[in-house]
Amino acid sequence: MTETARVPVTSIRRIKADGINVFYREAGPADAPVVLLLHGFPTSSFQYRELIPRLAGRYRVIAPDLPGFGFTEVPPERNYKYSFEAIAKTIEAFTDALGLKHYALYVFDYGAPTGLRLALAHPERVTAIVSQNGNAYEEGLGDAWEPIQKYWRDPTPENREALRPVLSLEGIRWQYTYGVPDADAIAPEGYTLDAALIERPGNADIQLDLFLDYANNVKLYPAFQEYFRKAKPPLLAIWGRNDPFFIPPGAEAFRRDNPNATVQILETGHFALESHVEEIAARMQEFMEGVVA
Repeated sequence: MTETARVPVTSIRRIKADGINVFYREAGPADAPVVLLLHGFPTSSFQYRELIPRLAGRYRVIAPDLPGFGFTEVPPERNYKYSFEAIAKTIEAFTDALGLKHYALYVFDYGAPTGLRLALAHPERVTAIVSQNGNAYEEGLGDAWEPIQKYWRDPTPENREALRPVLSLEGIRWQYTYGVPDADAIAPEGYTLDAALIERPGNADIQLDLFLDYANNVKLYPAFQEYFRKAKPPLLAIWGRNDPFFIPPGAEAFRRDNPNATVQILETGHFALESHVEEIAARMQEFMEGVVA
């Protein structure tokens, strides 16, 4: 009788960092190389529920919930200003609280401007980068950004209110299912949880503030690109071809600045892990072998 393979257990943890109670998921040996998973809008570390155990046999996998998302708690007295700069500072404090000296980054959506700020601040800590629809180039911005870009150009109350449907259950479900070969195969738990958490009092306005602040990420794109040219981190861009927000030219652009970048395009949408977790996990294992130590 063959022994059943043991699935690594994912632990639920919390730690105080930057005056915030950061919720995170962790699995894998404590002394293994670290992979830091940074989620995007509108989700949380829950999006990595299937990826974490697939990596945790070889790596210490850590996935925090960003401030404003998931189960991370920001005390009211913290008077937190929700911006990508602030979020990156909180995640930097989180890595310091855990004593993380080196880590590979998995960046998706909002996780990209967060993680790349960490790389700018501490390039010596980043062993590799996996970008799953995590953008750093203007040519990677798809047409779905137009309503948000209009808000950047003219931040009126009317343009702000026009974005609220994006935060609805139907708007979030669309992000999960658009461009997926079989939309009915996408489990409803992810987008239903995201919508429920965004509906908490005050959270919708946090998200609208971040939509406006995303313009500051675009201003940082040249700095991110300079980092790629100087540091040349091993980088795997593995993207869903049909993502309406971050389109394939953004993935291909990494190769322009980083000779250590490789690109793989998958036949799916924005939330590629919902349909292609097996392919992404296998490709990551292959990519990180001999690179992440």
